Amino acid sequence: MTPLPKRANFDGARAPADVRQMADWVVDSGDNRGLPFVIVEKPEAEVFVFDAGGRILGMAPCLVGLQPGDDSVPGIGDRPLAAISPDQRTTPAGRFVASLGHDLGKLDVLWVDYADAISLHRVINTVPAERRLERLASPTPLDNRISYGCINVPRKFFDSIVQPAFTGTSGIVYILPEIKSMRAAFPAYYDVDEHSRLQNVNLPAPAP
Repeated sequence: MTPLPKRANFDGARAPADVRQMADWVVDSGDNRGLPFVIVEKPEAEVFVFDAGGRILGMAPCLVGLQPGDDSVPGIGDRPLAAISPDQRTTPAGRFVASLGHDLGKLDVLWVDYADAISLHRVINTVPAERRLERLASPTPLDNRISYGCINVPRKFFDSIVQPAFTGTSGIVYILPEIKSMRAAFPAYYDVDEHSRLQNVNLPAPAP
């Protein structure tokens, strides 16, 4: 028999099936290259942070791009916010090497895709009419689409979970697709259970 697949440790935390499958693949394949990692699930508007070994450090609701979609508009990172139309406010899917940095020299953020100006940061509440704090606190993800593409998380979660996990190191952010297939967004992805089963089926017969 082949060794049992490696799995992420959710430590009893609740998580959607696609998040569990993704975390298991990251740990089993070693795709995170020994770095902390984050999984962003857009339909449920949740963020999950793991240490380098795949143990969950915390989870929180998040705000994501107003428009469903898995790609950023080319060149969007060079545009002022006023030039970004509502249908272009998407949070892209994919695997991103992320690190802590500054936005305009003053806001600590986790840069996900610097070229396209996508980051994970503390919730911004400078436009009261957007009700970002209320959206984060609501029990449903249906009102969590509001941002220009960045991932907004509660301030306490960023300060106590995200920032410590990425201090002194880079890491990987996996933003799960909502339109594309998992394989389209992550070409090396495989279902850990199916992969293990196929390995066992294809094992050579023992010598007589």
